[in-house]
Amino acid sequence: MKERAAELRAEGRQGAKKADGLQAVLDRIAQMAPADRALAERVHLTVASAAPDLTPKTWYGMPAYADADGKAVVFFQDAGKFKARYSTIGFQDNAHLDDGEMWPVSYALMTWTPEVQRRITELVRTAVS
Repeated sequence: MKERAAELRAEGRQGAKKADGLQAVLDRIAQMAPADRALAERVHLTVASAAPDLTPKTWYGMPAYADADGKAVVFFQDAGKFKARYSTIGFQDNAHLDDGEMWPVSYALMTWTPEVQRRITELVRTAVS
């Protein structure tokens, strides 16, 4: 991931901005408690592969991934940030998750499994579609 940040910086000003955002996300993930860090790393890799057009950045001190307008679409909130029982992955209103009159935009995340990865991949792809 750090190599990708260096590649982006080499692309010039726009690349440097993306690299700075990526580095901020990686730094924030590195500060987390081990259990939260493991989840955040998996979320980061999953979002980056499912929606490579989203730009990593921090958003209110949380790892987030923004659209071309710079608006956060998806974010990860570690349990330690608010002394919560579980971490969450959440989606902002610009995510395309609309499903009728009511739909979830935040999901509790306690462990990483293949099913969790599949579901998050599906949600992220839908959010950016």
